[in-house]
Parts: sequence; C-alpha cells; structure tokens
Amino acid sequence: MIELYSWTTPNGHKIHIMLEETGLPYRVHKINLGAKEQTAPDYLKINPNGKIPAIVDTEGPEGKPLTIFESAAILVHLAQKSGKFLPTEPRARYATLEWLMFQIANIGPMYGQAFHFRSVAPERVPYAIDRYTNEVGRLLGVVDKRLAEHPYLAGAEYTIADIATWPWVRNSHSFGFNMENYPNVQRWAGAIAERPGVRRGLKALEKAA
Repeated sequence: MIELYSWTTPNGHKIHIMLEETGLPYRVHKINLGAKEQTAPDYLKINPNGKIPAIVDTEGPEGKPLTIFESAAILVHLAQKSGKFLPTEPRARYATLEWLMFQIANIGPMYGQAFHFRSVAPERVPYAIDRYTNEVGRLLGVVDKRLAEHPYLAGAEYTIADIATWPWVRNSHSFGFNMENYPNVQRWAGAIAERPGVRRGLKALEKAA
C-alpha cells in the first residue's frame, strides 16, 4: 500500500496521476497547505522539507516501509515498482530521466515563480513578472520544439517525464500565452488530458477520508 500525503498542486497531481496510471493501491492523506499542515511535526518526520508530496510505501525493499519525498524520486520509485512509464532500454531510459530533470530544474521553478509574481505577490514587481513570464515562454518553446519531433517528451512512449510536466504546462494559457503559437504542446497536452488515469488522478484527493 502506498500512503500518499498530498494536496491539489501540480507537484501533487504528478503523483496522483502516476498512482492512477499504474494501478498501484494507495490511500490518500490530505496535507492542507493553506492551513500549514505541511509544517506539523508528524508530517515533518515524513518530509523534513515541509512540502508535498510524500509517500510511505508500506511494502518497500525487503518488505519494509520506505518513505520518499520529492516528486521526481517518488515517480522513479513508482515506475520501478510497477514496471511502467520508465523504459529499461538505456537510451530511452536516459531520455526519460533527462526530461524529468528538465521539469524539476526548469518547468516547476519558473512556472512557480511566474505564478507567484503574477497572482499572489503582495505587490506587483514588473521586473519579476517579466523575467519569469518570459522564461516560461522560452521553456514552452523548448517543449514545443521537442514535441514537434516526438509524440512524447522522451520519444515514442508516454513516460514519467510527461506525467511530471503535464500538470504544470496544461494551464500555460493562464500566463497570457496564445497556445496556438505552441501547437505541439497543445496536441500533447490534449492527448494526455484524455487519458482515463489522468482524469482520475486530478480527482484523487476525493478519495481521502
């Protein structure tokens, strides 16, 4: 059983989608970020960084519980546990890890900063808004070019690289971009949105007690 600690953010949705796509059994524990539940002492024992998501795999290596935080590490673990969405062939595997790390190092931080300065910062800072919005646009261009050459980020197959990136990129229009300028991103995002596991994953927290 995967004990999932999460909330309705792009980083949370990555794991919700992965669990639904793989069919691994899981139980949801909501960590309400608005209520600062991520700073509770009991949760900090699971994720010392006080972020979501985190999991406890009650049947980890040698049958012993395994606690994992950081979404990319969780995705790799779930992929290896299920045998899905992380190729074993070396070139395809490293392409998957490459684009997974691209999301972690670039897409997440830049989209997050752009959202913050555009939507929740207590004062408008034009320099910050322009800087991060422009970087989101540049990254969209990188993704669009990649998807012009391949159906999915890592190549021919849907992988954890797509699962990690889609929750962030799917709402790129909210940053003021005309998505008709990124037709390959539109095609890719639309196809992923139609996957039953993705649809279920977006509603995963409804399973919480």
